[in-house]
Amino acid sequence: MTHTHHGIDYVELPAPDLQAAKAFYGAAFGWSFTDYGPADDPAYVGIQALDGDGEVGGLDPSGTPGTSGPLVQMWSADLEATHRAVLDAGGSVVDDIFAFPGGRRFHFTDPAGNQLGVWSES
Repeated sequence: MTHTHHGIDYVELPAPDLQAAKAFYGAAFGWSFTDYGPADDPAYVGIQALDGDGEVGGLDPSGTPGTSGPLVQMWSADLEATHRAVLDAGGSVVDDIFAFPGGRRFHFTDPAGNQLGVWSES
């Protein structure tokens, strides 16, 4: 299986404050977005694929962060650098880097309270 650094498959995240969510994910992972509706007040925000071919997810302003949903796992070629980027962008680490069968990972929350994880094979 081929992994893409900081890439995810399609996942929809609750994000009542779309601008804050876009700022966080753009700063932490370099993600780009597609606004659906007016740029200053979109109804939905698509997360563009890192290779520029389509979308891999979206930010849903009608969702309620932290109440339910999947734990999204992203893959990183440099787990420590990603850990620093999450903190620098305003995320909060919930579970620091730990080993698990298959590699290492950490869990964090974004500014909206969504919990996600990042893993690496080494």
